[in-house]
Amino acid sequence: MAQTPEVKVKAKIKKILKENNVYFAMPIGTGYGSSGVPDFLCCVNGHFLAIEAKAGKGTTTALQNKNIREIKESGGMAVVIAEEQLELGYLEQLIQLMRS
Repeated sequence: MAQTPEVKVKAKIKKILKENNVYFAMPIGTGYGSSGVPDFLCCVNGHFLAIEAKAGKGTTTALQNKNIREIKESGGMAVVIAEEQLELGYLEQLIQLMRS
């Protein structure tokens, strides 16, 4: 079975998080969970980081935007990461900034 482009982006994010010893969980959106929760919930140096993965020209939904806004309003950090940002090392830079 071929992987979707977004699954490939998630795999790259997961690899970066593991290489940088970042704790993370990936909640599954089901009928029993909360919809719109970011793909990765992380702890970096005691700070909360939520990551929504997007492939290609994928955009966040209204519910995802609501969750991202609420995370930021609660003092956490939430970002949307697309494949081109991974290629530029954006996530690694963000993790290093959160550690300093």
